[in-house]
Amino acid sequence: MNALDGHLHLRAVRASDGSTALSAQSFRAPFHLSKPNWDPEAEVLHVQVVNPTAGILEGDRLESSISVDVGAALLVTTPSATRLFRMTEGGRATGHQHFEVATGAMLEVFPEPIVPHRGSTYFQETTIDSAEGSTLLFIDQLMPGRLAHGEAWSWDRLVLSLTVRRAGQLILRERFDQTGASLRSLAEFSGTGAGSCFANIVLLPPADDAAPAWRSEVASLHRDGVWVGISRLRTIGWSIRIVSPDPVRLRDTLANLRETLRLSYPRLGCGLRRP
Repeated sequence: MNALDGHLHLRAVRASDGSTALSAQSFRAPFHLSKPNWDPEAEVLHVQVVNPTAGILEGDRLESSISVDVGAALLVTTPSATRLFRMTEGGRATGHQHFEVATGAMLEVFPEPIVPHRGSTYFQETTIDSAEGSTLLFIDQLMPGRLAHGEAWSWDRLVLSLTVRRAGQLILRERFDQTGASLRSLAEFSGTGAGSCFANIVLLPPADDAAPAWRSEVASLHRDGVWVGISRLRTIGWSIRIVSPDPVRLRDTLANLRETLRLSYPRLGCGLRRP
């Protein structure tokens, strides 16, 4: 099968009636866009990005850019996990994604987990540019592999790079670079078990708050075998990390997290499922 050179370009704007609409969109396989859905209660446009192929294969190159203009609000989800299939020795797939959020705008990016299959290698680079007065919630999830097929922690290499800027100023730069075997050792050390799942969350509020109302409630999610850590970022924003013993408890913890954050940031109340 030939490698895919896919792209996804979206621009969300505030319409004259106060709703959010897509003023520009372009995509090529393996990206496909379902019909956007406006949530009038949360005042958010929900866009679902679909991969109609089996998953990501060796040589695939994925590039996406999403911008949200002043006053607009956008939620981007995926209906299913991103599966990384087996690759030959030295082979890899790559992904580059850029998110830009203007003043007074809101962007939530909440895809389903990355699931690396045995022998896969994937490099993903994410860049976020957030203007002053904007709101951003970015969630990345990782499962250890196909548990039912005995492929947990069997990928060759996974590299997830993240750069976050606020008003042009760097506030976070991190790089996750692990083999499946090395991450298995970390999961065993933490005591979360062979089926451990991970989530990396970045929250950028419209204004700085050193003691947000949601913090103690989110910290209380650290229970029943789930590890939750909260760190304040440089100048503004928060990094939240979750380690869960299994996919079900990770999903439940993220649902509780969103519900808690919604009380402080109502636009995060847009439903993840299509009506």
